[in-house]
Amino acid sequence: MCCCVFLVPSLNAQTEVDALAAIKIATNPTTKLAAAEDFIAKFPKSNARLDITKLIAAEILKIKNGAVALALLERAQAVFTNTQERELLKPVALTAYVLGNRPDEAFALAGDILAQNPDDLPVLVRMTQLGADEARKRNRKYADVSLQYGLKAITLIEADKQPDSLGQLYQQTAILHLANGNTQEARARLEKATTLSPRDPGNFALLGRVINADYVAQLSTYESMPAGKAKQETSRQLNSILDRVIDNYARAAALATGRAEYQTLLQQVIPDLTTYYKQRNDGSIKGLRQLIDRYKSPQ
Repeated sequence: MCCCVFLVPSLNAQTEVDALAAIKIATNPTTKLAAAEDFIAKFPKSNARLDITKLIAAEILKIKNGAVALALLERAQAVFTNTQERELLKPVALTAYVLGNRPDEAFALAGDILAQNPDDLPVLVRMTQLGADEARKRNRKYADVSLQYGLKAITLIEADKQPDSLGQLYQQTAILHLANGNTQEARARLEKATTLSPRDPGNFALLGRVINADYVAQLSTYESMPAGKAKQETSRQLNSILDRVIDNYARAAALATGRAEYQTLLQQVIPDLTTYYKQRNDGSIKGLRQLIDRYKSPQ
């Protein structure tokens, strides 16, 4: 008599597979996270936890709305609580803090990440950008530390001969030097940025602004000078400086024209460019359009 044994799949194993499939087929970060919450509640000791954490992390990183990213991050942190899972969520948390305008948490977390890996280039670059953004808002709280991050990032990139992001880093570290009152270093870094990223109008606009500040500072000295050869020579020097301001503003205007993301920059640059051009051309703007157009061709 033959005795046949039939192996019946475990009901729990089959249910776990189905629950995992529900996470994978979810079509947006919110529903995917909800499915993950349901999975972890039912199978808290599953070997798939790390894989699920990676899935959720990748989904949250896609979100561009800071408030939404922060809300989903808090839910994810409540679900994925072991050490490995928390490590996987750190880059997600950093991104959410930056998007959600929470620089205190961002810099605290970045410090923790960099303490473990001082050469984490994406973190160094991101925090340099955040520090520069805060400096633009006249918040100098993070200027020193983000400047150090930026200098470290530049060193790493230059050593590895990867110039793609160098122009942006030079621009950001220039802004941070400006926040610290070091206009000479800021100017040198902006000049470097214009050579590394010659199609970025922001570099030329900022460089024009720094040179303009030098012009304004020297102008007050010139106006108090007595008439004579020294004053005439100073006048020629001031005109040369002003021509550099005009040139950089014209380059910025040319590169920004037709690019929606730079419309605010155009609105800031054009009035000063027009005023200074008229000052150097007897009140006329004749030739200004041609000057701008000259810099529209690829460099």
